[in-house]
Amino acid sequence: MQTYLDKKQRKLRGKGILYPHNLEKLQNTSAPKHQWFEKNLVTTNMLSFVENFTNIISQVKQDTHTIILSSEGIYNYWWDFPDESKDVLYDLSKLFDIQLWVWFREPLGFIESYYKQCIRNPQVEGNPCYGKDLSFIEMLDIEWFSQHLNYEGFVTDCQTLFGKSNVSIFDYEGDVVQAVIQKLGLATPHDNPTPRQNNSLNNASVELLKIINRYDIKAKDKELLMPHLKKINEILDSYPSELLIEEGLKKTVLEIYRPVKL
Repeated sequence: MQTYLDKKQRKLRGKGILYPHNLEKLQNTSAPKHQWFEKNLVTTNMLSFVENFTNIISQVKQDTHTIILSSEGIYNYWWDFPDESKDVLYDLSKLFDIQLWVWFREPLGFIESYYKQCIRNPQVEGNPCYGKDLSFIEMLDIEWFSQHLNYEGFVTDCQTLFGKSNVSIFDYEGDVVQAVIQKLGLATPHDNPTPRQNNSLNNASVELLKIINRYDIKAKDKELLMPHLKKINEILDSYPSELLIEEGLKKTVLEIYRPVKL
């Protein structure tokens, strides 16, 4: 979805919608999402937060009525936001008419994908799961990880900050991009199904990553290894693989899971 919005910036502009460029000085400025948002809030770096918003406002034109910011990290880091940063979000809701759109994936598929992402990430000081050599069940025993199954808690927090009617919940199924462009009034009769952008790591690749994680490897060096790992992943995809979440573990996941009450 973020890749689509980034590529359609000009078309969005014609509808009065701004999907803003990031500051040039940020790392990975070509990324089609706004990761600075949650990173500034996690670290309470309000100077950078204001600088990024100033950059957004500089892109606003006379006919702009909507600004879209998008990053899955808003959810992933939600429980890392200190109270000071949540107070900033509340203040922001007084300056802007904030509408939060959140897509929830079914819990088993989400938590498996999130486990793989944690294994793939570089190690971060203070984070108990990023870049670690941990099995799925070991990570599930860590509250920081398992609390991401608390969909209900996230929605309740957001409704408290932004107002109940300003939080919209969707199921992550079908073609999400097509659903979004319908809502934004961008759909045309000639739209094609959206190709999948992110392919999941298979279990063999996860095991290789866990071995790599045993070393005190720098983030930039780990990133250099990823193209090679992706190639291995493509080759091994054609071979049968064991389930990451076995039947007994599925029950444990579903016991932890807190669905949104609509």
